[in-house]
This record gives sequence, C-alpha cells and structure tokens, in this order.
Amino acid sequence: MTARRSGLTRRNALTLGAGAAATLVVRPPLTSEARAQDGERHGMSGFGDLKYPADFKQFEYVNPSAPKGGLFSQVGSTRQYNQNFLTFNSLNSYIFRGDAALGMERTFATLMQSGGDEPDAMYGLAARAVRISGDGLTYRFLMRPEAKFHDGTPMTAHDVAYSLNILKEKGHPIISQRMRDVAGIEAPDDATVIVRFVAGRGRDVPLFVAALPIFSRAYYSKRPFDESTLNIPLGSGPYKVGRFETGRFIEYDRVKDWWGAALPVSVGHNNFDVVRYEFYRDRDIAFEGFTGRSYLFREEFTSRIWATRYNFSAIKDGRVKQDVLPDDTPSGAQGWFFNTRREKFKNRMLREAFILAFDFEWTNKSIMYGAYHRTHSVFQNSNMMAGGPPGADELALLEPFRGKVPDEVFGEPFVPPITDGSGQDRSLLRQASALLQKAGFPIKDGRRVLPNGERIAVEFLIDDPTFQPHHMPYIKNLGTLGVDASLRVVDPAQYRRRVDDFDFDITVQRFSFSTLPGDSLRTYFTSQAAAVKGSQNLAGIADPVVDALVDKVIGADSRPALVTACKALDRVIRAGRYWVPHWYKASHWIAYWDVFGRPPTKPRFARGVPETWWYDRERAAKTQRAG
Repeated sequence: MTARRSGLTRRNALTLGAGAAATLVVRPPLTSEARAQDGERHGMSGFGDLKYPADFKQFEYVNPSAPKGGLFSQVGSTRQYNQNFLTFNSLNSYIFRGDAALGMERTFATLMQSGGDEPDAMYGLAARAVRISGDGLTYRFLMRPEAKFHDGTPMTAHDVAYSLNILKEKGHPIISQRMRDVAGIEAPDDATVIVRFVAGRGRDVPLFVAALPIFSRAYYSKRPFDESTLNIPLGSGPYKVGRFETGRFIEYDRVKDWWGAALPVSVGHNNFDVVRYEFYRDRDIAFEGFTGRSYLFREEFTSRIWATRYNFSAIKDGRVKQDVLPDDTPSGAQGWFFNTRREKFKNRMLREAFILAFDFEWTNKSIMYGAYHRTHSVFQNSNMMAGGPPGADELALLEPFRGKVPDEVFGEPFVPPITDGSGQDRSLLRQASALLQKAGFPIKDGRRVLPNGERIAVEFLIDDPTFQPHHMPYIKNLGTLGVDASLRVVDPAQYRRRVDDFDFDITVQRFSFSTLPGDSLRTYFTSQAAAVKGSQNLAGIADPVVDALVDKVIGADSRPALVTACKALDRVIRAGRYWVPHWYKASHWIAYWDVFGRPPTKPRFARGVPETWWYDRERAAKTQRAG
C-alpha cells in the first residue's frame, strides 16, 4: 500500500504545484512588433519558457473530437485544502473549517490553467492575457469579456480581486501562507486585475495565484465566506454541483453552455456529463463496490489488492480493464513524521533510532508484494534529489552553514540502511539501542525512559485501518527497544482536527512538489509554518538553515540554479531525520469498466483522468451485453 498521489496524492496528501492550466488568448494574433509594444503574454511559466504559441488550438495530448456525455464515477485520489477522502460535511473547500467534498475545484474557473505536458506552464482561462512588469513584481491580468458565473452574471476583474483578497485574508492557512508574497490586489476597471508582489517573491507564487478559484463578489456580499456549509456556492467552472448525499457521494454536472468550452485550453477536456465521487470509510468495501460496478474507475493504492484480488469475473471476461500509467512527476516524500514540537522527539539520535527499527525490506516483501522502492528524499523521483557528495555549486550554498548542520551534509546524503529482510534485523536494532543509550535514553525496569525517568510512550495516529498491517511489525520492533508504542485509529473528521492542531506523536504524511518548487516549500519546512495550525509542516521543522536554503530555492534565477538549491536543501532535511521514510512507485495502477475512450497519449505531468477521457457508448453497450 502507498499514499495516494498525483503530483497529487491521496492518503494524507495535498494537491500541490503551480496550479491548473488552460490556454490561449482568443483574439487575432499580434505581430511580433505589436506584441513587444503591447507586452501581452498568452501564458507564463516559472522561467518564461512555453511550449505552445499564442495561436495554438489545443493541447497535443487531447482528442479535440471527443464526444460529450455519459458518467465518470470514482473514489477520489487527490484532495485540496480541507477536503476529505473518506467523508464530507461541507461544500466550502477553501477554508480551514469543515470536511469538504472532493472535486469542488471543478466548479470554479481560474485566471489561468496549466498544461499537462509542461513542468509549470500556464495559459489563459478567465484571463485572456497577462502583462508582467520588467521587475516581475506586477502582473496585470486581462479578463475575457465572455467569462461569466453559472447564473449568467458577468465575471469581472472586481470578482477576481475580491476572491484573491478574501482568500488571502480568510482562506485555508495553506492558501494564506502561500499568498504572503502578495503585496496588493486591485481592479481599476472591469477588465483588469493588478496583482503586486513583494521583492524576492517565490517564483511559483504568481502561478499559484493564477490557479486560485474565482468567486462571485455579489454572491458573497450576502453570506459569510468562511462558513462551513452545504449550500451550493455560485460557480463559474465547467461543472456545477448536482445531486449529493452528505458523506456518501457527490455529483458534478457539466455546464452545457459553459463560456470556456471552446477555448484551446478546454478543447478535448471536460467530456463527461456527470463526474461522480463515491465515499467509503473502508478500502476493502470500496473495492467490493468497484467489482459490483458501483463506480467505474479506480486507481489502486493497495498492493495486496492489486496483486491478489483483480481476478474477478469482469476482469476475466474483459469488461474491466487494468493498466499501469507512467508517472513522471516528482514522487516526493512519504513516511512516519515525528512531531518535533514534542520534547521527546527533539533529539535527532532518537529519531534516527526509530528509522533503524523499521524493516522496509520485510514490509515490502511480506505486505506489499515487492511493488515499491524505498523513499530517501523529499524530492524523490526527480533531478532535485541529492546524490553522492555535493558538487561545487552545492558546496557554495552549504559552506556558510558549516558547523550549524551535521557534518554528513558535506558528504553522502543520508539513506536508510538496507535490512536483512527478517522483520527484526538484530544488527540494526542493536545500533538503534546504542544510539538511544548514547542520546541519554536508558533502559529502566525493561522500559526505555527519558532523562527525567519518564517512560518513552509514542502513539501512531491514522484514520485508515488498511494501514494497520504496516504499523504493527514496526511497533513490535520499537517494543524490543523498550519503547512503549501504540496505534490509534480515529474517524476522518477527528483525524483531520488532530493533525491540523498538531495533536499527535507520529502520523503518516505524503507530499510531493511540482517540477518548480518554490514558495510551496515554506509551508512544509520553514519555522514560520511550524507555528501555523493547519500548515503542512507536520514535523515542526524550525531550522534557520532550512529557512535560508528555502529562500535560495525561491530566489533561483535559472532551472539549473533551482535544482542545485533543492539538492542542498534535500541534504539538510535528510540530515535532520524528521521522518521514517516509507516507499514510492513511479506509476499509477488503474482499473476501469470498459466504457471509456481515451487519447493515445497521456499528458506527461498529469494522469489525464477524467479530464481527457470520454464516455464511449459503443464500448459501454458491448460491456453491458457481456455482463
């Protein structure tokens, strides 16, 4: 089993990166001379490189003739902000309170939308173009006059300014933290939104802002924005909320006359009349729901199920198909994260002892059918992952911190040891015991104790019983070290509250970054985020060196410089032993009832499902007859 991901992810993960993409300026192309004078750009990226020209008609990975209609149903695999994989009690997914329904982002338009075959490029959606000042601190987004909300009212620059300001002020802490570099937002007229950034702003912050939802100012003038509610908000995107039953399912209906449907960024997208999310509290029951055709598409995250249970009759007779899609996005980090805000976890040697006690090789072989690789890095499966001794460019960044970081930072980066696969590697457990003894945590009356004589007791917190088999052998190993470890499984709502309040000892987290990490790193690793409830810095990392290196990543003036800074940051974080590394795989396991069509090419940096797939009525009829 592994955490859900996608550049985005499922279990304990958040959708990250620059944001969504769309495309094109719909107007007669400018001559190169006129464009230079006008300063308008049809898209933007972290370093200004774009694959598609201003007159492109569609993304290369879509089928522009894809038919519209039919149903796509799934158990969701990615979440944003306060959304919950297992249940929901709110339709407001951009605030701190409540457990929001998956998929609410489909109901809102954004200024720009990302291209799935580029690392961080974005093209105009609600904004037809953008003008960027020479110093990169002022962005003028020019609105499309045809953009409107679902009630037919025009979407203007004033709505955008309202949306960005209210999100900065009252949005989910993840949003407000990432908007710290936004100095001001204003709309001088209906067609122009001006966003000003502070000097030294993160390279990815404008991309993040351009991917935020656009709300109706008039709608929220009559109701509070930060209310957890089941009232359907007024949207502006390709879908709107349809039928739903709290905690069980929600449907999104395609807006048949959506203003953005013919834009190049939208051609070949949003093909289903209904996109439906099913909610299950138990993964085994969710799987049975799939075999019974309660929903049509499933991304599998449990290796046991993938290896042993895809042998039901619909698989054998071809009504259900399986596939493995390559995943070229950074896999990031997954593992048991220590809450270093708690005194017992402040000691680095104690944390390393916990790492030594985990037998990944046995877990992978015995529980996960050998399907995974060990995670080492926060930038796993990318060129930003540190490897070998630091090169000259990395050393130039690291030398000012010599003496402030462990010496290993200047050598090989930390890699968890390979165990003997027995489940209890005695050699590594002896090393772990010696580390604890050296760190001042002796054995007393058969129990490991703190320097004050108090027993070391730790609680692992999860909300998914499927993870129990992975915990229990590890807890047993900790017990051989004298550590009193236990597992607590709580309901999803309680889990979310406890994690947001940092009320835990150790919990599982999965995160990954885009190919352009920047300001998003602050929410995971910096001292400021460590003190903000609801932030993604679960480990409570508060290290001035990490803060400084995050700033180096943000300030990188080229892609090679960004990669170098990320490698240096990776070395320091790995040296901190902030988590017990888990596992990853660079692919998506998918299964689906054979009722869909899909383009021959998958977008390199996205799964493309359901955005580019469509309902194939001929296939569906054959599948129905075969059943």
